[in-house]
Amino acid sequence: MDKGLLHTPEGVRDIYNGECLRKLNLEDRIWKTFRHYGYRPIQTPTFEFFDIFNKERGSVPSRHMYKFFDREGNTLVLRPDMTPAVARSAAKYYMDETMPIRLCYKGNTYRNNSEHQGKLKETTQIGCELIGDDSADADAELLAMAIESLLSAGLTEFQIDLGQADFFRALLEEAGVSAETEEALRDLIVQKNYFGVEQLLEPLQLPAHLEEILLKMPKLFGSIEILKTAETLTDNRRALAAIERLREVYSILTEYGLERYVSVDLGMLNDYNYYTGIIFKGFTYGTGAAIVGGGRYNNLLAQFGKQSPAVGIGIQIDRLMIALAAQKIAIPEQETHTVLLYPARLRAQAVKLAKEWRSDTRCVELILRQEDISLEDYLAYAGRNGATEVYDLENEREFSL
Repeated sequence: MDKGLLHTPEGVRDIYNGECLRKLNLEDRIWKTFRHYGYRPIQTPTFEFFDIFNKERGSVPSRHMYKFFDREGNTLVLRPDMTPAVARSAAKYYMDETMPIRLCYKGNTYRNNSEHQGKLKETTQIGCELIGDDSADADAELLAMAIESLLSAGLTEFQIDLGQADFFRALLEEAGVSAETEEALRDLIVQKNYFGVEQLLEPLQLPAHLEEILLKMPKLFGSIEILKTAETLTDNRRALAAIERLREVYSILTEYGLERYVSVDLGMLNDYNYYTGIIFKGFTYGTGAAIVGGGRYNNLLAQFGKQSPAVGIGIQIDRLMIALAAQKIAIPEQETHTVLLYPARLRAQAVKLAKEWRSDTRCVELILRQEDISLEDYLAYAGRNGATEVYDLENEREFSL
């Protein structure tokens, strides 16, 4: 047999045994948070038409998608992003709904990021979307869920950076720069590259007040007080409205009692171009990448025929697990796993006992005991496979692992 068949392609991996159980338990804890807020589950296909995620939608670049063709010649992609798929579904099934729609999902996304060495190309994301509500209350609700989800996972040390996509767009519109300059400027600001921003702006000869605020954007982060500084740097009404929206969202979060987890970063810009209002990313120790992100996208559903504002969050489960492991935070087990050993003559009793013991919090694995296998071997097997206890029915003995 070709041993190469046992390996997976670069960027994907098997998840099994205890790690898989911990991952599912982590998903369940976050899922319950969403459900407790009244969000209803939705599932979208693993692959969709390419146009769902094309450049006009503002999703990931085409070169980062896994593309293939069906028999009719349609270009299909493995979903690189959950939000456009949920937006398409909402436009299809809730076209005439005028009240808020709360949807939650979990599934894998796929990105062919070949230049990112060591990064997973298939990752699990769990998130939710609030559609049809353009209020600051809706923004704050999503942020509150993001924070409470991380707390439910066991994290205590993390920070949510809160930004505003429309603040940057308002300044760019005023500056009238080209799309190429906008992209380069965005990258430099995200990297906090002050000198790079200065070098890029110098030949553009922008008005002094515009150049000043764009130069300072990499430094506009910190506590809520940074908004006062930003307000002194511009008289752009749209930019000022974006700042005021951030202040309002933060004020609502204080009513949730969660403001200590939030900081402001006006220089934080998202890769997704469909965001139109607040944007945010959550960070913690043990991983350099964001473990949660999201924002407001008021124009995306209109591309599918439904005029409706929306805001959403997505939690990266694989990154969250890495962070929990690095911080030595155990994911709480939700079940007791019992291996019930029995001889053939006690089969009926074993089956009856297993049925009595099985519940939402207890799993019972029946194993017919073989005479040529020692009790020690069975105990070792149970330990390797994540069991918490072994019950020897024949001798009525229980062993905790």
